[in-house]
Amino acid sequence: MLNGGKLPLIAPDLLSEIIATASDLALLVAPSRRIISVLVNPHHRSFGQLTDWEGCHLRDVLTEESLRKLEARLTDMHGIRHGAVAVELNHADQSNWEFPVRYSLHRIGADDSILMLGHDLRLVAEVQQQLVQAQLALERDYETQREMETRYRVLMEVSRDPVLMVSMSTGRITDINPAAAQLLGGTRADLLGSAVAQEFEGRRRGELLDNLATMAIAEGSAAIELMARRSQKRMFLTPTLFRAAGERLLLCQLDTSEREALGADELGDNLARLYHEGVDGIVFADGEGNIRAANEAFLNLTDTANIAAVRGRSLTDFLARGAVDLRVLLDNVKRTGQLRLYSTRLTTDFMGQIAVEISATWLNDRPNPVLVLIVRDASRVETMRRPAFGQPDEGVRNVMELVGSSTLKDIVAETTDVIEKMCIETALELTRNNRVAAAEMLSLSRQSLYVKLRKYGLLNKDGD
Repeated sequence: MLNGGKLPLIAPDLLSEIIATASDLALLVAPSRRIISVLVNPHHRSFGQLTDWEGCHLRDVLTEESLRKLEARLTDMHGIRHGAVAVELNHADQSNWEFPVRYSLHRIGADDSILMLGHDLRLVAEVQQQLVQAQLALERDYETQREMETRYRVLMEVSRDPVLMVSMSTGRITDINPAAAQLLGGTRADLLGSAVAQEFEGRRRGELLDNLATMAIAEGSAAIELMARRSQKRMFLTPTLFRAAGERLLLCQLDTSEREALGADELGDNLARLYHEGVDGIVFADGEGNIRAANEAFLNLTDTANIAAVRGRSLTDFLARGAVDLRVLLDNVKRTGQLRLYSTRLTTDFMGQIAVEISATWLNDRPNPVLVLIVRDASRVETMRRPAFGQPDEGVRNVMELVGSSTLKDIVAETTDVIEKMCIETALELTRNNRVAAAEMLSLSRQSLYVKLRKYGLLNKDGD
């Protein structure tokens, strides 16, 4: 029990345990600055074994700067028998690895020995270092942001092209450069924050934003013609949709109708309208048959919901004979540059089929050649081409003439030969006498195809 506020006498071994547990590291230092004893907290293993410090001078375990700091504090304590002085020192082991410790200094005994009770500051130092690094990173990011904002603002100010930005969520102008403000007939301060639909005649907010968003994701750079409410100038607006910080924005480029009229290409305009409004499907693909773009007519033929559902897919997904059709198309069009009226069938997204005729053109006068396909619905033509009842073609008439003069077995054999010959002739016609492609189309080997060509007298039909 405590007696008058004083602690009872404590056994030396128990005192050592209390001191070691109360601090992370405790040093008993003689007046000569040599370490008499080292006590390490058994629950704080990060220091490892420091018993080799015993008998060493403090200069051997402290950095030079910390040694000077310690001597200054001990000088301040001269003559003071009670109380403690705190000091932060950096230790250095034999590999010069430094670690900070905060000590409280206590004079004990009659010979002015010093008891140094220390607490490890490495965790605090590490957190402080992380905070410093985070602060430096924030400052760098801030400077980078300021630099980018300055570049953006200078670009907007000096650009001669009228440009404004519109928020898709609010439909209001979030930024506008002086050229665009002058074209619209106002100042930047007046136009910032105003509804973009109110700056043009006869346009409702929802309708205009929907139109701009649709045009922004469409193929090519489509423009919409508008009349500015303030300046009464006709102009063309070309939108570009992008996302920044989770918000969708429209970058709108303005151009007056006069400049548009001067620079307009009538042929290009007509071709663009043909692409978007034509009745025949138009497909642009790369040299491997992967679709880059397709018009609305092709989407109707294949029952596809939107252009995103076909872009990037191979033409084999839509051709009834798959890779065979694509190989015939590519081989012929790359060899001759054009292919006219290739008859096949398209497979729709709902597993239906429709007869089509395809004309292909190979545009290879550019770094990335393009395959252009014109796809025409031939389902009605196919129906008209089928022979009407009572008017069989020559092969069928030859078979019908056998009735009454040959057995049914012979008639069936003759019918098989007629159909087989017709199929081989059709395959050769579709592949332009490419016998490798024809054999693949008929699922025959080349040797089997040549045997049948000799059988039906077709071997020399278009030259061997």
